[in-house]
Amino acid sequence: MSHIAITLQASAEQADLLIAQLSDTGYEGFEEQADQLIAYIPEADFDEALLQSILLPYGITYTKETIEQTNWNAVWESNFEPVQVDGFCGIRAGFHPPFTPAPTYEIVITPKMSFGTGHHATTSSMIRLMQHLSFEGKKVFDFGTGTGILAILADKMGAAQTDAIDYDEWAVNNTLENINTNHTQHTTVWQADNLDAVTGTYDIILANINLNVLLRFMNDMRRLLVPDGILLLSGIMPSDEQQILASAVPAGFTLLEKIEKDNWLALKLKAVSKK
Repeated sequence: MSHIAITLQASAEQADLLIAQLSDTGYEGFEEQADQLIAYIPEADFDEALLQSILLPYGITYTKETIEQTNWNAVWESNFEPVQVDGFCGIRAGFHPPFTPAPTYEIVITPKMSFGTGHHATTSSMIRLMQHLSFEGKKVFDFGTGTGILAILADKMGAAQTDAIDYDEWAVNNTLENINTNHTQHTTVWQADNLDAVTGTYDIILANINLNVLLRFMNDMRRLLVPDGILLLSGIMPSDEQQILASAVPAGFTLLEKIEKDNWLALKLKAVSKK
Protein backbone atom coordinates (compact mmCIF):
# COMPACT_ATOMS: atom_id res chain seq x y z
CA MET A 1 0.00 0.00 0.00
CA SER A 2 1.34 3.42 -0.98
CA HIS A 3 1.20 6.45 1.29
CA ILE A 4 0.93 10.18 0.70
CA ALA A 5 3.47 12.36 2.52
CA ILE A 6 2.20 15.89 3.13
CA THR A 7 4.91 18.43 4.01
CA LEU A 8 3.53 21.48 5.84
CA GLN A 9 5.35 24.69 6.62
CA ALA A 10 4.22 24.99 10.24
CA SER A 11 5.51 26.36 13.53
CA ALA A 12 5.81 24.11 16.59
CA GLU A 13 2.57 25.54 17.98
CA GLN A 14 0.73 24.96 14.71
CA ALA A 15 2.18 21.44 14.40
CA ASP A 16 0.71 20.45 17.78
CA LEU A 17 -2.78 21.54 16.71
CA LEU A 18 -2.47 20.01 13.24
CA ILE A 19 -1.37 16.62 14.59
CA ALA A 20 -4.50 16.50 16.72
CA GLN A 21 -6.76 17.44 13.80
CA LEU A 22 -5.12 15.29 11.14
CA SER A 23 -5.01 12.26 13.44
CA ASP A 24 -8.81 12.30 13.42
CA THR A 25 -8.96 12.20 9.61
CA GLY A 26 -6.86 9.14 8.79
CA TYR A 27 -3.29 10.39 9.05
CA GLU A 28 -1.20 7.64 10.62
CA GLY A 29 2.17 9.17 11.33
CA PHE A 30 3.95 12.47 11.78
CA GLU A 31 7.53 13.69 11.59
CA GLU A 32 8.35 17.04 13.15
CA GLN A 33 11.27 19.07 11.88
CA ALA A 34 12.30 22.70 12.29
CA ASP A 35 9.31 24.80 11.15
CA GLN A 36 7.99 21.81 9.24
CA LEU A 37 5.58 18.94 9.79
CA ILE A 38 5.36 15.86 7.57
CA ALA A 39 2.09 13.92 7.82
CA TYR A 40 1.54 10.46 6.34
CA ILE A 41 -1.72 8.91 5.19
CA PRO A 42 -2.59 5.80 3.10
CA GLU A 43 -3.10 6.89 -0.50
CA ALA A 44 -6.56 5.34 -0.57
CA ASP A 45 -7.64 7.50 2.40
CA PHE A 46 -6.27 10.81 1.14
CA ASP A 47 -8.89 13.56 0.71
CA GLU A 48 -7.26 16.71 -0.64
CA ALA A 49 -10.37 18.85 -0.24
CA LEU A 50 -10.59 17.88 3.43
CA LEU A 51 -6.91 18.66 3.94
CA GLN A 52 -7.32 22.08 2.37
CA SER A 53 -10.31 22.84 4.60
CA ILE A 54 -8.26 21.97 7.69
CA LEU A 55 -5.31 24.10 6.60
CA LEU A 56 -7.34 27.11 5.43
CA PRO A 57 -7.64 28.80 8.86
CA TYR A 58 -3.87 28.53 9.32
CA GLY A 59 -2.91 29.91 5.91
CA ILE A 60 -0.42 27.05 5.59
CA THR A 61 0.98 25.80 2.29
CA TYR A 62 1.90 22.19 1.61
CA THR A 63 3.51 19.83 -0.86
CA LYS A 64 2.60 16.19 -1.37
CA GLU A 65 4.58 13.14 -2.41
CA THR A 66 3.57 9.55 -3.05
CA ILE A 67 5.74 7.03 -1.21
CA GLU A 68 5.62 3.51 -2.57
CA GLN A 69 5.40 0.65 -0.10
CA THR A 70 8.73 -0.75 -1.30
CA ASN A 71 10.44 2.47 -0.19
CA TRP A 72 8.58 3.01 3.07
CA ASN A 73 11.02 1.42 5.50
CA ALA A 74 13.98 3.05 3.77
CA VAL A 75 12.36 6.48 4.16
CA TRP A 76 11.81 6.03 7.89
CA GLU A 77 15.18 4.43 8.53
CA SER A 78 16.98 7.27 6.78
CA ASN A 79 15.26 9.80 9.06
CA PHE A 80 15.72 7.97 12.36
CA GLU A 81 18.83 8.55 14.45
CA PRO A 82 19.67 7.13 17.89
CA VAL A 83 18.94 9.42 20.82
CA GLN A 84 20.05 9.47 24.46
CA VAL A 85 18.43 11.25 27.40
CA ASP A 86 21.05 12.22 30.00
CA GLY A 87 22.85 8.88 29.70
CA PHE A 88 19.82 7.44 31.47
CA CYS A 89 17.86 6.09 28.50
CA GLY A 90 19.08 5.40 24.99
CA ILE A 91 16.64 4.79 22.12
CA ARG A 92 17.75 3.26 18.85
CA ALA A 93 16.49 1.14 15.98
CA GLY A 94 17.52 -2.46 15.45
CA PHE A 95 19.72 -1.47 12.53
CA HIS A 96 21.83 0.80 14.79
CA PRO A 97 24.71 -0.58 16.86
CA PRO A 98 24.35 -0.61 20.67
CA PHE A 99 25.28 2.58 22.53
CA THR A 100 28.86 2.97 23.76
CA PRO A 101 29.03 3.59 26.63
CA ALA A 102 25.75 1.92 27.42
CA PRO A 103 23.04 4.05 29.07
CA THR A 104 21.25 2.79 32.18
CA TYR A 105 18.39 1.61 29.96
CA GLU A 106 18.42 0.90 26.26
CA ILE A 107 15.24 0.65 24.18
CA VAL A 108 15.18 -0.73 20.64
CA ILE A 109 12.23 0.34 18.50
CA THR A 110 11.08 -0.09 14.94
CA PRO A 111 10.67 3.48 13.60
CA LYS A 112 7.29 3.18 11.93
CA MET A 113 4.46 5.70 11.80
CA SER A 114 3.76 5.96 15.52
CA PHE A 115 4.54 9.05 17.55
CA GLY A 116 7.31 8.76 20.11
CA THR A 117 10.87 8.10 19.02
CA GLY A 118 12.46 10.03 21.88
CA HIS A 119 13.54 12.88 19.65
CA HIS A 120 10.59 15.12 20.42
CA ALA A 121 10.89 17.37 23.46
CA THR A 122 7.71 15.97 25.00
CA THR A 123 9.01 12.39 25.00
CA SER A 124 12.48 13.26 26.26
CA SER A 125 11.03 15.44 29.04
CA MET A 126 8.72 12.62 30.13
CA ILE A 127 11.76 10.33 30.31
CA ARG A 128 13.61 12.91 32.42
CA LEU A 129 10.70 13.01 34.87
CA MET A 130 10.58 9.21 34.96
CA GLN A 131 14.30 9.09 35.74
CA HIS A 132 13.72 10.36 39.27
CA LEU A 133 10.73 8.16 40.10
CA SER A 134 10.76 4.67 41.60
CA PHE A 135 8.88 2.22 39.37
CA GLU A 136 9.92 -0.88 41.29
CA GLY A 137 6.85 -3.04 41.93
CA LYS A 138 4.50 -0.27 40.76
CA LYS A 139 1.37 -0.51 38.63
CA VAL A 140 1.64 1.87 35.67
CA PHE A 141 -0.77 3.12 33.00
CA ASP A 142 0.47 4.69 29.73
CA PHE A 143 -2.29 6.78 28.15
CA GLY A 144 -1.57 7.32 24.43
CA THR A 145 1.43 5.01 24.18
CA GLY A 146 2.51 5.74 20.57
CA THR A 147 5.55 3.52 19.96
CA GLY A 148 5.39 2.19 23.54
CA ILE A 149 8.68 3.80 24.63
CA LEU A 150 7.43 5.07 27.99
CA ALA A 151 5.61 1.82 28.82
CA ILE A 152 8.67 -0.22 27.90
CA LEU A 153 10.91 2.05 29.99
CA ALA A 154 8.56 1.69 32.99
CA ASP A 155 8.75 -2.10 32.59
CA LYS A 156 12.54 -2.02 32.41
CA MET A 157 12.62 0.18 35.52
CA GLY A 158 10.89 -2.56 37.51
CA ALA A 159 7.16 -1.92 37.17
CA ALA A 160 5.14 -4.97 38.23
CA GLN A 161 2.44 -4.20 35.64
CA THR A 162 2.24 -1.69 32.81
CA ASP A 163 -0.99 -1.22 30.87
CA ALA A 164 -0.95 0.91 27.73
CA ILE A 165 -3.58 2.14 25.29
CA ASP A 166 -3.67 4.11 22.05
CA TYR A 167 -6.56 5.05 19.77
CA ASP A 168 -4.51 4.19 16.67
CA GLU A 169 -4.36 0.55 15.53
CA TRP A 170 -0.99 1.18 13.86
CA ALA A 171 0.44 2.46 17.16
CA VAL A 172 -0.89 -0.56 19.07
CA ASN A 173 0.66 -2.99 16.57
CA ASN A 174 3.94 -1.06 16.63
CA THR A 175 3.99 -1.12 20.44
CA LEU A 176 3.36 -4.88 20.44
CA GLU A 177 6.33 -5.32 18.11
CA ASN A 178 8.52 -3.10 20.29
CA ILE A 179 7.46 -4.93 23.46
CA ASN A 180 8.56 -8.19 21.84
CA THR A 181 11.85 -6.69 20.64
CA ASN A 182 12.70 -5.42 24.12
CA HIS A 183 11.63 -8.65 25.87
CA THR A 184 9.47 -6.76 28.33
CA GLN A 185 7.47 -9.19 30.44
CA HIS A 186 4.88 -7.09 32.24
CA THR A 187 3.42 -4.77 29.58
CA THR A 188 -0.01 -5.11 27.98
CA VAL A 189 -1.37 -2.86 25.23
CA TRP A 190 -4.79 -2.51 23.62
CA GLN A 191 -6.68 -0.11 21.38
CA ALA A 192 -8.99 2.44 23.00
CA ASP A 193 -9.78 6.13 22.60
CA ASN A 194 -11.10 6.73 26.13
CA LEU A 195 -10.75 5.51 29.72
CA ASP A 196 -14.33 4.33 30.25
CA ALA A 197 -13.46 0.62 30.35
CA VAL A 198 -10.31 1.03 32.44
CA THR A 199 -10.89 -0.05 36.02
CA GLY A 200 -8.78 -0.56 39.12
CA THR A 201 -6.11 1.86 40.24
CA TYR A 202 -2.52 2.67 39.33
CA ASP A 203 0.49 4.09 41.13
CA ILE A 204 1.74 6.07 38.12
CA ILE A 205 0.02 7.36 34.97
CA LEU A 206 2.01 8.53 31.94
CA ALA A 207 0.10 10.78 29.52
CA ASN A 208 2.04 12.33 26.64
CA ILE A 209 -0.87 13.39 24.42
CA ASN A 210 -2.24 16.90 23.78
CA LEU A 211 -4.03 19.65 25.64
CA ASN A 212 -7.60 18.79 24.64
CA VAL A 213 -7.30 15.11 25.53
CA LEU A 214 -5.61 15.87 28.85
CA LEU A 215 -8.36 18.31 29.81
CA ARG A 216 -11.10 15.92 28.73
CA PHE A 217 -9.80 13.01 30.80
CA MET A 218 -8.33 14.81 33.83
CA ASN A 219 -11.02 13.49 36.21
CA ASP A 220 -10.70 9.98 34.79
CA MET A 221 -6.95 10.00 35.34
CA ARG A 222 -7.49 11.05 38.96
CA ARG A 223 -10.06 8.24 39.33
CA LEU A 224 -7.46 5.72 38.21
CA LEU A 225 -4.69 6.90 40.58
CA VAL A 226 -4.17 5.73 44.15
CA PRO A 227 -3.83 8.43 46.84
CA ASP A 228 -0.41 10.09 46.41
CA GLY A 229 -0.16 8.47 42.96
CA ILE A 230 1.85 10.31 40.31
CA LEU A 231 0.68 11.72 36.97
CA LEU A 232 3.33 12.67 34.41
CA LEU A 233 1.91 14.57 31.47
CA SER A 234 3.17 16.37 28.39
CA GLY A 235 2.08 17.36 24.91
CA ILE A 236 1.37 20.90 26.06
CA MET A 237 3.03 24.27 25.63
CA PRO A 238 4.07 26.63 28.46
CA SER A 239 1.12 28.86 27.62
CA ASP A 240 -1.19 25.93 28.44
CA GLU A 241 0.07 25.51 32.02
CA GLN A 242 -2.58 27.59 33.76
CA GLN A 243 -5.37 25.94 31.80
CA ILE A 244 -4.04 22.48 32.73
CA LEU A 245 -3.70 23.41 36.42
CA ALA A 246 -7.18 24.96 36.43
CA SER A 247 -8.45 21.51 35.47
CA ALA A 248 -5.99 19.41 37.50
CA VAL A 249 -6.30 21.09 40.90
CA PRO A 250 -10.11 20.74 41.21
CA ALA A 251 -9.76 17.14 39.96
CA GLY A 252 -7.47 16.37 42.90
CA PHE A 253 -3.90 17.04 41.76
CA THR A 254 -1.10 19.24 43.01
CA LEU A 255 1.92 20.30 40.95
CA LEU A 256 5.30 18.91 42.05
CA GLU A 257 7.67 19.64 39.17
CA LYS A 258 7.82 20.92 35.62
CA ILE A 259 10.30 20.72 32.75
CA GLU A 260 10.33 23.04 29.74
CA LYS A 261 12.18 22.19 26.54
CA ASP A 262 11.89 23.64 23.03
CA ASN A 263 8.66 25.43 23.94
CA TRP A 264 7.06 22.23 25.26
CA LEU A 265 6.12 21.58 28.86
CA ALA A 266 6.05 18.38 30.96
CA LEU A 267 4.46 18.30 34.42
CA LYS A 268 4.70 16.00 37.43
CA LEU A 269 1.51 16.01 39.50
CA LYS A 270 0.49 14.16 42.67
CA ALA A 271 -2.99 12.84 43.40
CA VAL A 272 -4.43 14.44 46.54
CA SER A 273 -7.91 14.95 47.97
CA LYS A 274 -10.19 17.06 45.81
CA LYS A 275 -10.61 20.65 46.95
